[in-house]
Parts: sequence; structure tokens; C-alpha cells
Amino acid sequence: MLKQQFQLKLSQKLSPQQIQLMKLIQLPTQAFEQRISQELEENPALESGKELLDQDDYDDDPYDDFDEGTEIIETDINIDSYLSDDETPSYKLSANNYSADDQEHHTPYASGTTFNQFLVQQLNTYQLSEEDFDMALFVIGSLDDSGYLRRALEDLVDDLAFTQNIYTDREHVATILRLVQDLDPPGVGARDLKECLILQLERKTTTETAQKALEMITHQFDAFSKKHYDKLIQRYNWTEEELKAIIHEIEILNPKPGSAYSGSNRMVEAVVPDFAIHITEGHLELSLNGRNAPNLHISRDYSEMLQGYKMAKEKSKAQKDAVMFIKQKLDAAQWFIDAIKQRQHTLFITMNAIMERQKAYFLSGDERQLRPMILKDIADKINMDISTVSRVANSKYVDTPYGTKLIKEFFSESMKNDQGEDVSTREIKNILATAIADENKRQPFTDDKLAQILKEKGYPIARRTIAKYREQLDFPVARLRKVL
Repeated sequence: MLKQQFQLKLSQKLSPQQIQLMKLIQLPTQAFEQRISQELEENPALESGKELLDQDDYDDDPYDDFDEGTEIIETDINIDSYLSDDETPSYKLSANNYSADDQEHHTPYASGTTFNQFLVQQLNTYQLSEEDFDMALFVIGSLDDSGYLRRALEDLVDDLAFTQNIYTDREHVATILRLVQDLDPPGVGARDLKECLILQLERKTTTETAQKALEMITHQFDAFSKKHYDKLIQRYNWTEEELKAIIHEIEILNPKPGSAYSGSNRMVEAVVPDFAIHITEGHLELSLNGRNAPNLHISRDYSEMLQGYKMAKEKSKAQKDAVMFIKQKLDAAQWFIDAIKQRQHTLFITMNAIMERQKAYFLSGDERQLRPMILKDIADKINMDISTVSRVANSKYVDTPYGTKLIKEFFSESMKNDQGEDVSTREIKNILATAIADENKRQPFTDDKLAQILKEKGYPIARRTIAKYREQLDFPVARLRKVL
């Protein structure tokens, strides 16, 4: 049975402008520059660069609000809301406390041959049929950045049929893979670490140690990877010195042959600090990278077109349509400039709150001075949402007297020491890492022993917490840290 009912529901929804603002806040400096370039290309009413005007024409406060424009009213358009009294547009951004030349540097990148091209160049020296050559190219194209083939041969057979129109079988693909594995660097085309090491050792069997290493990896890889050295010595009747030499022979091999190619042209992202902190006479000074304060303004041509429409005695429908288009572009340009100002303000007050919270660290550079700090601490201080603070901290960097740091690294949970004081978990991790680095590698500390060491230093921490921090620091268990 159908029935009608009346229900009130209260919900919050972000406007498209708010969503765009959140995206702008999240962008690091380089991505922000690309976003500005995109907006300049898409909106002809927006221009970059400082206008040739007197300094007094610019707003003193870069965070002042802009004048609100009026909506189009059917056949009449309020032009005055888009024109100022003089010839200078009222919507512009000029942050006088930032230098236009600040951080205007371009990082050159060397061109070269990629790892894939390096393999193909070697492949060209082989005399292969057209089908085998295409299959070899497909196998090379299936390698990951480390030089491994992570896909099953059966999957390659299917893909060759569907994408290359080459119908073959697993044995033929295996033959082609073996050809690829003969290329340099040694180990390329391996399907797992064991095969990678075997491929490299097969080219070094001129020495007795390499032959023993090949025998051990081929037949006792599991025992070797788990560092069951006593079992290996008993199995092969080797002395401890012989096993040391064999392990050293394996350690000098490259487990990621793809990354070893010096001509690999992988782009390395240059870190551009979004903030800079300087110490002047014992006081901290925070500045925002000048790239985050672009000089944007409304196109003078658009202002002149509006002025011409305003002065016209008779206004045709075509003119009104043009002015409506202009108004849309002006609205978008005005919002974008306003959003950039809001972005600057948000970035600055957030980083300033972080700087004040971690003042002791920024003055000394001693990581033991880092205070426990979570997103909520900063959000409460600046009266903003936690998600906004997260967007600022997640992908931004700050240039400090002690190096360029990722802002999110300053955030950490707190734990209490034996004095009942809150200490940063980062401080505890540093102590844990130092303890592991100084241990006797022939008898590495167990997690229980590490917990005892930290307790003696004034940090009563459970063994399971030690295990969690050890894994976060990328240290294996004691047995896998053992060396002969």
C-alpha cells in the first residue's frame, strides 16, 4: 500500500567552491604551480604578473576579502560591481611580504636511455625471427622496475594471443625468457629472488666460493634466507670461515638488477620546500615559499569590454550574451584569486601553530625535544577541521636550519615515561633504533631484551609495542639480524 509522509532531514554538503579550495590546500608547491597554469589557460579573464601600477594600488593586507559581485538580473547587468572607480581592477592579489623572485629555480634533468631501452638495444644484436623478436619485446615490457618478471608464463601466453596475435605455448615463452635473462645486467628477467641470485652466480662460477654459493642457493635457499647457519655448516661440512666467504659472495650480488642500471632515466622528484624557518637572534621566523603567493589579477581587456558595454546607449542581445559570458569568467577568476588568498592564510597559520608547538626542536635541532603532537592539537589551536590540518601536513615540506623536513613527520603519538611525563613515540623509536644498531650482531637482542633496555632508560614499554615499533623501523626479528 502506497502512502505519503513528510520528513525533515538536516544534512551538510560542501559546495563545489569549498571542494576546490580543499584541493588547492592539499597541493604542494610544484603541483600548485601547475594548477595555476591550468587555470590561466582555461580562464582568459585571469592574468598573471604584477601590473605596472603604483604600489599604493595594491591591498596592504593579502587576506582582505574581495568585493562581492551581483547576479545577472534577466536583461540588466550590474557592471559597477565588476569595475572600480579608477582604471585599476579591484580583484587582484599582491602579497607584498613575498618576493616574486623567491625560489624561482628550475631543476634540470639529464636525458638518457631508460632501462627498457637498454635491454632492447641488446636485443637488437640477436638474430631472431620477427615473431621471436616481438615476443622478447613483450617479455621485456612485462618486467617491473626492479627487473623482475612478476607474471606467470601462462598469463604471457594468453596476452600474446589477445594483444599481439601471436599464438604460442608455455615452453616457447620460457625459451624467450631465458634469452632475456642472458641480457645485462645479470639477474634481469628473474621471477623471484632465488632465481635472480642464481642467474648472477651462474656467471661467476669461475671461483670455488661462487660455485659453493650457487649450490647453497639452489638447494638450501630456505635455510639460507632464515639464517640457519648451523644447519648449513652441518649439511655441507663447511667451516665458519668458509660460510662467511660464501655469504659475502652472495651479499655483493644485486637483488634488484633493474635499479642497478646507471642509465635508468627515472625522474626523481625535486623537493621544493613550501615553508622556511629561520632563527634570528634566538627567535623563529616563518616564511611561505614565494611560489605560493602568485600575482594574479583580472584581465584589463575584460574590464575595458565591460566599461564599453556600460557606456553603450543601446545594448543588443549579442552584447548582453557576451557580457554574461564575461561575468561567468570574472566570477571564476575572482573566486580563484580569493581561494589562493585563503590557501595562503590556511597554510601559514597551520605551519605557524606547528612551529610554536615544536619550538624547542626548531631552536635546537635535537629530535629528543620533539613534543607529542597529533592533528587534533593543531586543529583545536587554529579552530579548523582535522582534515584541513591533514591536507596541509601530508605533502608539504619545510626548510629548517637542520635540513628539509616533511611536515607530517613532526606528528607523533605520546607515551609516558617512568616519571609520568608525556614523550613522543618518535623519541622512543630513535632510542630503539640506536639500541639495535649498537647490538652484537652475532647475538642480536630479542624483543624482550629490547623492552628491558628501554625500561632501564626510563621507558616502560610492552614487548608487543617494541615489536610494532621495530617493524615500523623496518628491522627484522633477532634471528634475521644475526651475522657470523
